[in-house]
Parts: sequence; C-alpha cells; structure tokens
Amino acid sequence: MSLSSVKLAVRHLVAIVLVGAFPFGMWAQDAQRTPSQASSSPSSLPPAPAPHSAFEMKDYSKPRGYFPNPLAPYMEREMPAPDMTNSPRLDQLMRDGKIYLSMDDAVALALENNLDIAIQRYNFGIADTDVMRAKSGANGILGVPFGVIQNTPGGGVGGLSGIVGSGPGGTSAATGGIGSGTAGFSGSTEGSGSLITSFDPIVSGTLSWDRGHTISNNPFSGAPVVGSDSTTGDFTYQQGFQSGTNILVGFNNSRLGSNSTFNTYSPSLNSSFQFRLTQHLLQGFGFATNDRLIRITKNNREITDVAFKLQIITTVDQIENLYWNLVFAYENVRVANESIAFAQKTLSDNQKQVQIGSLAPIEVVRAQNTVAADQQSLIQAETNLDLQQLLMKNALSRSLQDPALASAEVIPTTTMALPDQEPVVPTEDLINQALQHRAELVESRIDLTNRDLSNKAIKNSLLPSLDLFAYYGGSGLGGSQNPNATICTLPGQTFCVPPGSISSVGYGGTLNQLVDSTASDKGMGVTLSIPIRNRQSQALGIRSQIEYRQAEMRLQQVENQVRIEVRNAQFSVTQNRSAVESAQAAVELAKQSLDAEQKKFNLGASTSTLVLQNQSGLATAESNLVSAMAAYEKAQVELDRSTGLLIEHAGIDMGDAEKGEVTHGVKIPFVTPRTDVKSVMPQQ
Repeated sequence: MSLSSVKLAVRHLVAIVLVGAFPFGMWAQDAQRTPSQASSSPSSLPPAPAPHSAFEMKDYSKPRGYFPNPLAPYMEREMPAPDMTNSPRLDQLMRDGKIYLSMDDAVALALENNLDIAIQRYNFGIADTDVMRAKSGANGILGVPFGVIQNTPGGGVGGLSGIVGSGPGGTSAATGGIGSGTAGFSGSTEGSGSLITSFDPIVSGTLSWDRGHTISNNPFSGAPVVGSDSTTGDFTYQQGFQSGTNILVGFNNSRLGSNSTFNTYSPSLNSSFQFRLTQHLLQGFGFATNDRLIRITKNNREITDVAFKLQIITTVDQIENLYWNLVFAYENVRVANESIAFAQKTLSDNQKQVQIGSLAPIEVVRAQNTVAADQQSLIQAETNLDLQQLLMKNALSRSLQDPALASAEVIPTTTMALPDQEPVVPTEDLINQALQHRAELVESRIDLTNRDLSNKAIKNSLLPSLDLFAYYGGSGLGGSQNPNATICTLPGQTFCVPPGSISSVGYGGTLNQLVDSTASDKGMGVTLSIPIRNRQSQALGIRSQIEYRQAEMRLQQVENQVRIEVRNAQFSVTQNRSAVESAQAAVELAKQSLDAEQKKFNLGASTSTLVLQNQSGLATAESNLVSAMAAYEKAQVELDRSTGLLIEHAGIDMGDAEKGEVTHGVKIPFVTPRTDVKSVMPQQ
C-alpha cells in the first residue's frame, strides 16, 4: 500500500466528516435548483419547446466530489430529457413548402437529427459509468451495447449480407459485448476472476442509547434492582487497494452508568481500537488481478468510440443509399411524365387524323391503351416518390409532427457524377486500407485484449486463498468512582472502597491509554483456504480459454469477410460503370430510333404504334440509365464502406458527429449539382 493511497484514505475520512454539514448541503441543493423547480404556479403556461441544442458530452467516469456540496455524492444526477427538436438546418433548406436537399446537406442533417445516431450517443455515458463503477472496486461489468442501430426505414447497408436491424442502444450481437459474448453466447467470462474488495472506503457507525433495569440475583449487588444507563458509539473504516491489500480500522466507545456496587467506575468510559492489515498472497494478489475491470472498462470505452464511428459509417451509408433511391424515384417520375405527354400528344394527333380519314380508328384505340398504361406507370412512380420522400424526411429529422415538414416535398439538388476515368487502385492496397480502418476489426482486437486480461485474472483465481494479516490495537478505561462501591467484598471483612479513594479518569485519558501500550493488543498470522477439487474455478478457466480461441477465430473470419467485401465492392464499381456506359449508349440509340421513326411516320412510311413503341423504348432506356447511375453511386459508397474510409472521404468531422452539430463542411465525392433544379429554386 503506497503513501499516496494512505493520503487518499485520509482525505476520504475528512470528506466523510463533512457529510455532517447538513444545513450547508441543503443550502447548496436549493442553490442548484432551476427557477422552474424553485417556484411554480398552477396557472403558469406550459414551457415553449426548447430550441435544438448539440449533444453535451459529459465525462461520467468521474464521480461527484464533496465540494462545494458535501451531499452531492449521495444525490441522484438528473439526466436531461432527450431533445426531440430538429436542427435549424432543416428549416433553412425549406423554401416555398419544398426542401431543396443536396447530398452534402442530407449527410449533415443525418449527423444532427438521425435517431439511430442520437441513440448511439448515449453509449458514451453508459461506458463512462462502467469505468467509474470499476474504479470503485465493484465486481462484474454491466457492459455496453456495441451493436449498430439501424431502425431507420429504407436504404439498406452494403456488404455481403448487410446488417440486420437492432433494438435501442445497439442490442445486436457485437464483438466485445458483455451481454451476448462472441458468437452469441448467453454469457461471457470476460471480467471474471477473484473477488475484488471495494476500493471506495466504506465508513459505518453505530450510535445507540439504552436504559435498562434487571432484578438482582446477588445479595452483594447493593440493590434489589440493578439499573444501567449506556451510550455506545462505534466507528468502522474499511478499504481495499489494487495491490490486494485491505485495511480495517475499528474504533469503539461506550459509557455505562450503573448502581451496582461491583463496578469501580460509574459512569465508566470504555474505548478500544484496532487497525488490521490483510494482504492476499496467492488468489487476489497483485495489480493485474485487482485492476482488471478498470482496464477492461477503459478498453470498452475505447470500443464505444469505435462503435460510434461504425454507427456513423452505417448511417451515412444508409442516407446516401436513401438519397440515390430518392433521385431515382424523382427521375423516374420525370421519365414517366415525358412518356405520358408523348403518348397523349400521339393520341391527340391520331384522333385528328381519324377525323379527316387519313388514319384507321384502331390506331386511336392503341394510343388510348398506351396512355392508360403510361398513366398507371406514372401513378406507381409518383407513389414511390412520395414514399422515398417520406423515408428521407424521417431519416433526417427527429420528429415529423410539424405539418409543414410532413407535407413538404423533397427536391434532390445533387445528381450522379461519372468520372471520365475510373481511378485505378490495386486491390491489395484497398484490402490493406480496410484491414487498418475497418471498425469491426478494431473492436475485435480490443476485445481480444480484454479477454487476455480476463484469462490472467481467472488463472489467478485457480490458486488457493492465502492471506497474511497483522493487527495492532488497544483499549482504555476511565470514568468516575462508583459512589455505591462501599460494601465490603466478603462477609466478615472490613475492607471497603472508601469514597474518593479512586482518581477519576476523563475521556482524554481513556483515549491516551489506547496508544500508550497500557492495554495493547497486537499480533499477526496467516489464513489458508483450499477448495477441494476446485471444479468451479477449473470450469471457468477452461471456458475463458475456449472463448479466447473462439474470438481469435472470429477475428480471422471477419478479416476474411473484409477481404471478400473489398474485392466484391471493387468488382461492383467496375460492373456498374460498364452498365452506365451501356445504358448511355442505349439511350442514344433509342433517341435516334425514335427520331427516325417519327420522320418515317410524317412521310407516311410508319404507324403511330411503331412510334409509341420507340417512345416506350426510349423511356425504358432512360429509366435503365437512371437505375444504372444510382447503382454506380451506391457501388462507390459500398467501396468506401468496405475499406473503412467512408468518413474520411466524406469529410465528416467526428467531433461534429459526437456533438450532433455540424460546423465543418461535408463533401461527398462522385456527385455534382443538378443544373435543372437551380433554375427553379427560389432565392433565399
């Protein structure tokens, strides 16, 4: 036990004394009340909704101190209610009842408002409380939910199998999760080991007063009824240390007044104390065993940071996919409108030609059939656009209660940008980047470190318990001479205790006897405890080793999956770029075919049916082009996600993401502004 530990224990003793300052504590408590708590009126109006504020990052790994309020460690901390208001950025993008949304704005709004991210932020505080709890010497870890939250509808996440939705706080199985364990165990040996004594000092005391009477069965007691009036004040201080050392200090006091003639002092003062030091020599010995939970919870706090980064990657991936779904739906409505406009014009022209007798009536029927089919396609495209707009607004807001927001159209102002030449990066370089940056791998490596710490502690718990103890104490006696002690000790003897023959000893003298070796009590010894067969510890040790090896296999499995995902993402980019180029050529061919067919129709060498077929072919080609470009953009997003570089390439500042307030510009690659939207956007 170091000198600093002793000083810390003394400071704790001083702080405990200050707890008795109740008036000052209550004053400090009143001073901490908010105006709404201090005074309220039944007739007062309900408070207005608070403006959106950034998430306040607090360090909950540190406890409250005794200053200035000595009662603060024993008072509940009030957690502020969640902020359900949307960030001002959303109102700034809304003009004339429409939300003009760029890809950069969509990602920024998600960082500020998305509820998946907002829920994940609370895990920082949860991890901090586990650290504070471990520092107190508590046994066991409550754990932090490291799973990714994906409760925002729409916009699937990439990968080979995707990420399934999980509950509040990230309840999906994740590497390092105490609750589920690796590969879905119902429990885990992580953090197990020998029992840890509380590092927080525990002070206990007893103050009692008693007045009793007993019928005497002794003729020499001096009274038929012996009365006693006693006051007791006991105090105990105990604390454990990370070295496996425990201290116990006991200080007992009593004051006893009695009318019995056998007591020399009445009232008598009795005091005693004992300082006991115990050191574990086998099981529970050393810092590695006793501070394992502190180190594990600190590692879990680091995993929380990594898990939050993974949450940002997942949500941004989802938002970008949602955005391209919206762009595709928007472009699909445009194509459907162009198709139906052409079909209606063709129908009108055919009706005129039928009236003058230059065209068979069957052509009008065919044109009407095409108009009906195009109307159905338009309705489907519009309802899909409405759905995509709703999904986007839900993903970028905390609440849709505002009628203006609920009914607002979302106009995408960003479109796809196909680079002239695809950057060529060797596959092995991409894989190496992924192995360095993928959050899942970082989590698994930290988890292995935690399991190694647990294995060492569990190995120590296999040992027998051998404790060395030493103690020193003393006792003291004082008081005033008993005025009733005047009866002779035996019949026929004249020896009595005359009044004033015994000097009085005050409380100070009684305490002095505790340390002047008048009645000292000291000793030392060892305690040995050997569990026969030791099956419980053996089973725990075997299981911890199995879980560690299983976690190693899981890490290798994740690495293999990452390698495949990177290669698959790179293949997807190449394939989708080729699909875009093919779709562009198909659109150009469809345009030329329609133009040629219209010219032939004007010369009487074709029919309206062939013209409509070519128009339908052009609409299909344009829709395929939009779909191919959206797939290409999603492939680029998936490549960034699979390499773990999505945040860096998007220009996202993690400090902004943690606070929920974007102050640094977000810049998504491979996108460009839409020129056709700027011309119709109202001025701010």
